[in-house]
Amino acid sequence: MQMFNLLCEKADDVYGGRLPVHVRCLIDEMANIGQIPNLEKLMATIRSREISAMLVLQAKSQLKAIYKDNADTIIANCDSQIFLGGSEKTTLKDLTESLGKETIDMYNTGESRGSQQSYNMNYQKLGHDLMSIDQLAVLDGSKCIVQVRGVRPFLSDKYDLTQHPNYKLTADYDKTNWLDVEKFLNHRLTLHANDRYKVVDIH
Repeated sequence: MQMFNLLCEKADDVYGGRLPVHVRCLIDEMANIGQIPNLEKLMATIRSREISAMLVLQAKSQLKAIYKDNADTIIANCDSQIFLGGSEKTTLKDLTESLGKETIDMYNTGESRGSQQSYNMNYQKLGHDLMSIDQLAVLDGSKCIVQVRGVRPFLSDKYDLTQHPNYKLTADYDKTNWLDVEKFLNHRLTLHANDRYKVVDIH
């Protein structure tokens, strides 16, 4: 909350309403970090200030459990949604509805035999879920469903992170790249035998 407030104040008071460099907040494990006050209002106002928030959840039900009635407002202010897989029913039901339906042709034929043989055929157009709940629950692990505002949802391949040009800079590639937070935040000066320094006596 302090971060969002500070960024918004900087955008309004220093830069005339928009930050000069876009700030993207990757909020992973959102269900486990506690409630962010007034998130539903923040999601609607930070975009104009060049701030965006990417909320990572295992299921939509987690968001509803924390933010109650405001969960739908938060989701509505997200321009893009990506389904990476899962089996939580609320998430699957919402996704099935947003994917919509496809039209299928149905033919029924009948034949009766007797003194006078007859034959009939019935033709119907029906609506069928583009992907049913059971199909979404067993979605291929290498696939994802992407929903972008103004564009029909589409099935896509997940990006292979090992193919990224900067993958070699990550800790997954080389453990020496791991950030030691305690060491990074430790500002204690370490002097070596050949260091030159001045001693200032302050009373």
